[in-house]
Amino acid sequence: MNSLAHLHIDLPDEASTLAWGARLAGCFEPPFRVHLVGELGAGKTTLSRGILRGLGHEGSVKSPTYTLVEPYRLGELDLFHFDLYRVSDPEELAYIGIEDYFTAPALVLVEWPDRGGDWLPPPDLRCQLTVSGNGRQLCLEPTSGKGAVLCRQLAGEIAGVP
Repeated sequence: MNSLAHLHIDLPDEASTLAWGARLAGCFEPPFRVHLVGELGAGKTTLSRGILRGLGHEGSVKSPTYTLVEPYRLGELDLFHFDLYRVSDPEELAYIGIEDYFTAPALVLVEWPDRGGDWLPPPDLRCQLTVSGNGRQLCLEPTSGKGAVLCRQLAGEIAGVP
């Protein structure tokens, strides 16, 4: 899908990461799958927290490192936040019924998706976070038609095009 353009966004601090998460939240049309990629401390959970806050969640947002998944009910929206960092064998995901999470009309955020192997369906959007000085760089890579629509919408907003 070479017609799908990547967006690169500078995130100078945690507040900008949260703000971009909230901005992304306003663009998702479930069902929608997001893979969050980056090294430890790159800001994956912070971006997830921004998405959840942008969708109206007011409580704490913790990384589901030990539980593998944190479910959220936000009005009519189901959101499932996965952290697969501690998964040593992708087959472990069968035991939690991973396929059920992806058949629901939900928003699914997956940190460390590479640990899920073939058990994960492809994402609609891949969010690559990298450390850049004291801040972060966010690269949004659409990997489906729905992801491309989201990126075009955001690119238009950034450029000031209605």
